[in-house]
Amino acid sequence: MSFAKAQDLIRLARMAAMRRTGIGLDDICEEFGVSHRTAQRMTDALETVFANVEVLDGPDRRRRWRVADPVLDRLQPRQETAVEALEIASRTARGDGRVRHAAALDDLRGGLLARLTPKDALRTEADVEAVLLAMGSVTRPGPRVNLAPAVLDAVIEALRGPFRLRLRYGGEDASERIIEPHGLLLGHRTYLVARQPDRGEAMRNFRMDRILSAQTLDESFSFASGFSLQEYAARSFGVYQDPKQYGEIIWHFAPRAAARAAEFCFHPDQTAELQTDGSLIVRFHAAGWLEMAWHLYQWGDAVEVIAPEGLRRMTEYHRRGDFVALP
Repeated sequence: MSFAKAQDLIRLARMAAMRRTGIGLDDICEEFGVSHRTAQRMTDALETVFANVEVLDGPDRRRRWRVADPVLDRLQPRQETAVEALEIASRTARGDGRVRHAAALDDLRGGLLARLTPKDALRTEADVEAVLLAMGSVTRPGPRVNLAPAVLDAVIEALRGPFRLRLRYGGEDASERIIEPHGLLLGHRTYLVARQPDRGEAMRNFRMDRILSAQTLDESFSFASGFSLQEYAARSFGVYQDPKQYGEIIWHFAPRAAARAAEFCFHPDQTAELQTDGSLIVRFHAAGWLEMAWHLYQWGDAVEVIAPEGLRRMTEYHRRGDFVALP
């Protein structure tokens, strides 16, 4: 067996040991980027090399492999990548004000390092720090709105329940309201999507930075039937949506901007049509004209709004030709 195959076999065995329900052929194909036949050969090798492999047939008639009572815990592969991922996630969570999540990620990171020898732990930390120093994305450059950690913690706790929230929203003299949180929309601003029972069944968006205080109540509720946060988010271009603005959006990019525009995903449901003159037409359905206008301004006069008419009027006098670069 080659060295690379031995590494893959140990990695496969650890996966089969750490996943409660074991690992299936589809999991192996996805994780290792191999064919179904190669995945079968890998499970054959797993059964041959390790005596404590359990083969289980699930209710879906698909076979899964699990390593029971693994002695593999004594094997300690290098953990740089895992520690890097946890550190990046922790710094991102702390930057977003998600202090509870940051602390949990720090605990996981510390647990990984504690399983190593002091020498290996010191080397791993040094290697990770070198990578993080070279990754400017960890610092999340650009403006963002600061969120109150106490408010964010209360919202996350309510979503986990789910529990109702009592909050004060808006100005200092705002009265308290009771809402039923259904999810968070993350963007340049973070919005809490919630239902306010005393104002009907419709979903409402609350800017997280305008929530003055929030308290998780010991009152559970049922999520709205059929509600999908992904589908709800897809109805907007950014994070805010006005139902009255929802409709077909058509943008026409000039030939000199077509290649760059083709690299963008402006909306998950968009279609792009290359024209005979080299220009590009992008279509999708969404709301949120103001956020669209903010984005379109970056393209100067390289983009024209075809529809809707309201968005076209918002942007037609703000198309500049002196920008030296495209987004």
